[in-house]
Amino acid sequence: MLMIYNSPNYCVVEFAADNGNHALSAGGYEIVDKTAGREIFLDGSLARQFREEVQKLIASEPSEDEVDEFLGQFDNFMTNPVVLH
Repeated sequence: MLMIYNSPNYCVVEFAADNGNHALSAGGYEIVDKTAGREIFLDGSLARQFREEVQKLIASEPSEDEVDEFLGQFDNFMTNPVVLH
């Protein structure tokens, strides 16, 4: 588990690929919307697609606002509340 992005609005954690776990065979990403207290976990083909899109975004040397805007496209899919245990 590696935090790859952290802003006042979003946090993204990358989970390494795990060949022993089918769901994580391509790795995974947890995206947290801090202001709404919601998150989404991407694995499988969605994780691969997310990784590709992030690599393209990084190549353009985006500002924090541009990264947050990119992550904002996932807001409508974030249905899991963030719960601390």
